[in-house]
Amino acid sequence: MTQAFDAAMAGFHPPLPLAVAFSGGADSSALLLACAQRWPGQVQAWHVHHGLQAAADDFERHCQQVCQRLAVPLRVCRVDARAAPGQSPEDAARQARYQAFLQFAGVQPWGEAIKSVALAQHADDQAETLLLALSRGAGVAGLAAMPGHWQRAGLDWYRPLLRVAGADLRAWLQARGQDWIEDPSNHEQRYTRNRIRAQLLPALQQVFPHFRDTLARSAAHAAQAAELLQELAQADQAAVGEPPQIRALQGLSQARQANVLRHWLRSRHGTTPSAAQLAELQAQIAACTTRGHRIHIKVGRLMVQRQGAVLDCYNGSVLDFPSERGAGAPKQSSPAP
Repeated sequence: MTQAFDAAMAGFHPPLPLAVAFSGGADSSALLLACAQRWPGQVQAWHVHHGLQAAADDFERHCQQVCQRLAVPLRVCRVDARAAPGQSPEDAARQARYQAFLQFAGVQPWGEAIKSVALAQHADDQAETLLLALSRGAGVAGLAAMPGHWQRAGLDWYRPLLRVAGADLRAWLQARGQDWIEDPSNHEQRYTRNRIRAQLLPALQQVFPHFRDTLARSAAHAAQAAELLQELAQADQAAVGEPPQIRALQGLSQARQANVLRHWLRSRHGTTPSAAQLAELQAQIAACTTRGHRIHIKVGRLMVQRQGAVLDCYNGSVLDFPSERGAGAPKQSSPAP
């Protein structure tokens, strides 16, 4: 059962020095141990103390003991991972964790700066992510699930274990007499991901024994499709302009128009529309054939409105500053198409 893990690590060639995100659980313990043995003196461990449960201090102490035994430097960041209103606890913890990683990357107290970061998500995690995306009606970007490699903040980020089952990781650790800690929150059924892990994955294992591999292939196909859509959106964005010209948008097919609008809202304004919001925006664009037709709708967390010949996006919760336009004065419109 350990062959899959050994094969994954044999194919992992990150630029060094390397940091490993280390929670103390089985997955990150296996990854840290394998990396420390393969690249002695070139590996750090990064641990995030979320402060969400009483056991968090015990997690940190365990990580310190493991890193001392492996002669691996350990960096610890304590964060406030409490969820904001309307935010899921899982998303809040994930966002806090990545912010901590970026903080780690910006300050390097030991030797040469870190060039790569390794995360220990595995094939079960990838299957859970894809199933969650399917349950939410996600598009191809969501169905691509978790990437195995990407770049951010000047670093290469890797998930080298996405084709390795969680049971194989534990078998690898047990064969080496290594212990790990179990996060009690992993068994709380109030979290959707935990219910998928406890109830759905065992059923899939019975019916489709190779479901991890087949779902991983589907995610890879979706990732390729998402990349093509991104390239098309960039080309269409250049054609319709910034801000987007309404007449140019009207010249696109509905599918290409939706694709470039998503790209514009996400890349230029950091928001993602719901399917219903995007459909309404497209309907308004199609109806925009006269000078007086007004567009003013909520899209994502922002507002989109017509400004003459173009679309404008702004934060509806922030009022215009009076000294710039005069209290309550409307924006100046460009000539209508």
